[in-house]
Amino acid sequence: MKKLYFSVLFFVLLCFSSCVDIEEQYNFKQDGSCNVVYGFDMGSAVSVLMNLMSDSVKATPQFSLVKDTTLNFYTALPDTTQLKMSTEEANMAKTSNLSIKMDLKKSIMKVSVNHLAKNSADLEYYLKHISKISMNSQLKSISKGEKQPLGFDAQQLVAGEDYYTYEITPHKFYRIIDKTKFNAFLKKTSSAFSMAKAMLIDMPYKVILNFAKPVKRVNNPKAIVSADRRRVTLITNMDDVMKNPSLMNLKIDF
Repeated sequence: MKKLYFSVLFFVLLCFSSCVDIEEQYNFKQDGSCNVVYGFDMGSAVSVLMNLMSDSVKATPQFSLVKDTTLNFYTALPDTTQLKMSTEEANMAKTSNLSIKMDLKKSIMKVSVNHLAKNSADLEYYLKHISKISMNSQLKSISKGEKQPLGFDAQQLVAGEDYYTYEITPHKFYRIIDKTKFNAFLKKTSSAFSMAKAMLIDMPYKVILNFAKPVKRVNNPKAIVSADRRRVTLITNMDDVMKNPSLMNLKIDF
């Protein structure tokens, strides 16, 4: 029964992006394009939980799985989801990649989603629609004949992005948190947050924006602007965000 408890707990914690180190990175180019990377490092949660598991559980094939692979996000979606997608959504997914690096015995579990937006309108569309696609989809097996690693589905990766509203032009990047949607997200994930906190699992959240030219204005007082004003970094954690969601608001003019 004890083995079962910890196994279930392991899956529960890994099924929420709230229990990982999250880093968003935006790299804006001179031509107006932008490379977006959502990185999710679950190493801290894995390390804590692996220490609680018995040797017999750690010895199971499931916990011996090692992965280091990258695949196109569109091909990772089930056929049923692909058929329901609009042309714009399909093109968006086709220009995104999913990377997974996993070695549980070494407490390694990293997932990232990478997308190249060709202009500001494309970037805004991507940010507004990626969570819609992911929240209604499950990833295919990483390779034929294998089970999905730890039951991953795409909802884990970017589900939280649904609680932002965006306004993006060639000269500004505005992101405001929708408190109603954010509170709904917290309600769904409250048990995961509680377990993570009880196990002393920190939940840092970092946003990095690299610009091709100096930024003119940043409205968030917690945002760090580099000396050349080409990089804006916001570092916080989910505990603080739950107390004050406005910490994640960003209005940047450049």
